[in-house]
Amino acid sequence: MAYLEMRGITKRFPGVVANDQVDFSVEEREIHALVGENGAGKTTLMRILYGMENPDEGTIRLGGRVVHIPTPQAAIRLGIGMVHQHFQLVPSLTALENIVLNQEPRRGLLLDRRRARQDLEALIERLGLEVELQARVANLSVGEQQRVEILKLLYRDARLIILDEPTSVLTPQETHALLAMLKRLKEEGRTIIFISHKLSEVMEIADRVTVLRRGKVVGVRPIAATHERELARMMVGEVATVTRSMNRVVEEAPSTLIVQDIELAEASGRILLKDLSFEVRRGEILGVAGVEGNGQQELVELLVGLRFPRKGRIWLDGKDITFMSVRERRRCGLAVIPPDRLHEGLSLSSPVWANLVATRYDLPPFSRWGVLDRAAIQTHVARLIREFEVMAPGIEAPASTLSGGNLQRLIIAREVSTIPRLLIAAHPTRGLDMRATQSIRRLLLDLANQGVAVLLISTDLDELFVLADRMLVLYRGEIAGSLPVSQADPEWIGLLMAGHGLDRRS
Repeated sequence: MAYLEMRGITKRFPGVVANDQVDFSVEEREIHALVGENGAGKTTLMRILYGMENPDEGTIRLGGRVVHIPTPQAAIRLGIGMVHQHFQLVPSLTALENIVLNQEPRRGLLLDRRRARQDLEALIERLGLEVELQARVANLSVGEQQRVEILKLLYRDARLIILDEPTSVLTPQETHALLAMLKRLKEEGRTIIFISHKLSEVMEIADRVTVLRRGKVVGVRPIAATHERELARMMVGEVATVTRSMNRVVEEAPSTLIVQDIELAEASGRILLKDLSFEVRRGEILGVAGVEGNGQQELVELLVGLRFPRKGRIWLDGKDITFMSVRERRRCGLAVIPPDRLHEGLSLSSPVWANLVATRYDLPPFSRWGVLDRAAIQTHVARLIREFEVMAPGIEAPASTLSGGNLQRLIIAREVSTIPRLLIAAHPTRGLDMRATQSIRRLLLDLANQGVAVLLISTDLDELFVLADRMLVLYRGEIAGSLPVSQADPEWIGLLMAGHGLDRRS
């Protein structure tokens, strides 16, 4: 008998059946992968298992008995834990305080910090993790925050662990460490459900895989009896992969963006970016690699106009934009796909149409004499939804009703619809399925072929090697190395990402 059995699970939302008579089972001490396109029903099924949604139909058995899971608290009591794509941490608290929250060992009425630290240090050592327990979560990298989330579950002795797209925010090194840790957890007797779009990781880590498509199970396979191409066909049908043209020549093109001798510092004086100088030429894709937290976010904020440098200059198409506002930079031809689409790229409570004109609503043809032209907006929005294949219930629907892939399409449609001079694309395919990823990569190449300069920031080295013409590596706010992709190799880039190379910059 399976350790977990979900039978006939059905969940309906207005206008859509997210799960349609889904049967899903997991053996004890198994790593079971759950794959499918965005909107296939994976996360909904796991939210039901974790008590965040209640099914309209179906039963759940755990350890051979029927269980009712109305809330996450009920799931936790049953030994079920979930690490969400968007972490559930309190930024102002330390890592230790987040891990033991609501499970605190006490000495009288006070938190017994010594005992909590001893317990957690033993757990950390056993798993081979690196977590600074006294650091505030707000100061931790994304990878470190994820480790805090996993430690929360293990501290509560979760036996069944659900991981929703756990590697979408990690560097290659962090991904390798996470997969190794999951194997150790399996050896300890834990059962793991691994949701991912990255089929290479599924093939490496999983024992079996269940494929969902449009809310239904289309197949269950032992990993030993399948391969990536079969899984891709089951998920989405045939998907054409994107390859970079090796004939692209951009060395002689004029520079669209010039960043010269930039130094960026906090009010306290701490240096965030140091001696930053680089160019992006017309029609070029310049990739920026690096472990998350090494200045990528600050670089985006600097170029967009949310931060201003202590020294140095920035030129866009020959114009000095160093101290221009965000709006002024956009008028000069800047567009941006921000790293956090939910909080920086969209207003989730606003309708689809408002998000699609949010950066240009005050300009013709959308506004005349200070009054919105709804007919012009509707025509423009309808065209973008059609051209960029944004799946939405309607243009009046709140953005929050769209899936992650469609939210990203919404942002990209808005940002590239005017053919910008410079596009800053920060993690443009993070958390997206295979079809959406290939579509967005193809779009970035098409824009570059049209003469748009693209600054591509990504922790996905495969993506950088596919798309970029040149690559630079950031380490602690400095450029550790820069070279054409044709001369780069992943091992060398990995060394630069770890800080080996600041004395050999080219």
